[in-house]
Amino acid sequence: MDQIAGQLRALALTKDRLQSLLDAVLAITGELELDEVLRRIVTTAMNLCDARYGALGVLDEEGDHLEEFITVGLNEEEYQALAGIDFPHGEGVLGLLIQNPEPLRLDDIAGHPASVGYPPGHPHMRTLLGVAISVRGEIYGDLYLSERLDGRPFDHADQEVLVALASAAGMAIESARLFEQVRDSAETFQRLLLPALPDLSPHTAATVYRPAVEPNHLGGDWYDAMRLPDGALGIVIGDVYGHDLPAAATMSQIRNMLRALFYDRRTPPSDVLRQLDVTVEAGTVQPVTTVLVARVEDAGREWALHWSAAGHFPPLVIMPGGHAEYLLHEPGLPLGVDPSVPRPDHRRTLPPGATVVFFTDGLVEHPAHAIDEGLDALLELAVTYAALPVEDLVRALADHHPSDGRDDMAILALRLPEA
Repeated sequence: MDQIAGQLRALALTKDRLQSLLDAVLAITGELELDEVLRRIVTTAMNLCDARYGALGVLDEEGDHLEEFITVGLNEEEYQALAGIDFPHGEGVLGLLIQNPEPLRLDDIAGHPASVGYPPGHPHMRTLLGVAISVRGEIYGDLYLSERLDGRPFDHADQEVLVALASAAGMAIESARLFEQVRDSAETFQRLLLPALPDLSPHTAATVYRPAVEPNHLGGDWYDAMRLPDGALGIVIGDVYGHDLPAAATMSQIRNMLRALFYDRRTPPSDVLRQLDVTVEAGTVQPVTTVLVARVEDAGREWALHWSAAGHFPPLVIMPGGHAEYLLHEPGLPLGVDPSVPRPDHRRTLPPGATVVFFTDGLVEHPAHAIDEGLDALLELAVTYAALPVEDLVRALADHHPSDGRDDMAILALRLPEA
């Protein structure tokens, strides 16, 4: 009976460990950011084998030493004791896995011939379990565990579960690397579609674009600025609905059409938008698009802002004294809804030194909050950073955005001359 009970306990333990392994695989493959994936691999391995310490060493391109070393399990005092000491690069016992990527299990680290001891302040570690992690058939790095919480050496069952985890870890790392490649490529493509600002002197201007955080989320946000033939300054901010390659391509088409219309037509912004809406409707693709078109004109001792909007957020103005406000207006319908609906024009004179901020919804929208909360938060940020140069201002607004960051965002800030 005792033997049967022991076998049942072993079977239950095996079943529990298998379920824990499956849960662990789901946990590490659910991450997309590479840094977080690597750390999650270490913490998951520690939990599966009840280890106090864990680490993951990433090999350099040549594969002969560690170029990154991620540690988990050290308490604050242990971290402080190791302050200023360089991380291990694969010497001594840690290098055994680099030289021979087979599972490594040691009951006494110090007693192994390859041991070179610990640096000053390093916690004492007696036992070690290590396995290599491969990505597409190449050794990516080594996963190490030390010191089981129950004080016993690591056993064969620990080794088996760690080898299984390492196999899943390789796939998770590959997914994270592909995610980074897709995200970087999408961001590069998006930025190539956005124009470089021309010389707008005597005004100063700055822009910032931040891509959506989701993989393959190309955006439809854009900005534009140009010197118009009559000497006025033209400003555009817009957002094509969608987060994919067609949205980005459509954005480029609409931006180019709008630039041509804005430059050619010596008419109010409302008429430019009306003509753009008619042109878009006549095309084969009719995306819902929000856009704001503005002219900045010399008005003697002040500057005149003349604008019209198609479903877009109002401009935000920061006065020279630091006060900020929205230039509230009738937002109008987005493009692609009903071109026959009239579009009103709006005018406002602004003092020298004022800053006008044009932005897209990705800066302020958050699914957990009302849009007014995001707009109020942006207003507070504008007041806080009002004195910064425009290049620093747009970065500060983007860095501290009140949105959830899951949509792309575009900002264009224009500072009017002092005189």
